[in-house]
Amino acid sequence: MSRDELKARALRSLAQREHSRAELARKLAAHGEPDAVEAVLDRMGELGLQSDARFAESYVRSRAERLGGRRIQHELAQRGVDPETIDAALASELGEPELARARAVWARKFGQLPADAKDWARQARFLTARGFAAEVVRKVLKEPFDESA
Repeated sequence: MSRDELKARALRSLAQREHSRAELARKLAAHGEPDAVEAVLDRMGELGLQSDARFAESYVRSRAERLGGRRIQHELAQRGVDPETIDAALASELGEPELARARAVWARKFGQLPADAKDWARQARFLTARGFAAEVVRKVLKEPFDESA
């Protein structure tokens, strides 16, 4: 596949949504030589059509309402975004504190404090799976059944 065809394929992908450089490279790798793919990605970056920082900010904005910072950080790392860019995106895009976001997620799902230790553990697992830190989870659930910790 020629560089022009690779560029057109990359533009179509970027028109649908933002992509990290690594995601775009993975998509284009099956259609061209590694040198051609790298050249197209470099040119996309120079023109400002592809930006890992813009991708990370967009990703954080779209996921922050439902997920904790640790999970967002992990997902961005899996998508090939470097740690400095992830930290910058998290710092700039997470408007409210982690505790407030965790309370909002918890309230939408449960809305009432756990009745017993089993219910507390279920709610804690839910929040932990969403990427909220154990300290934040305990604060949200008011630490009533923290015997195991």
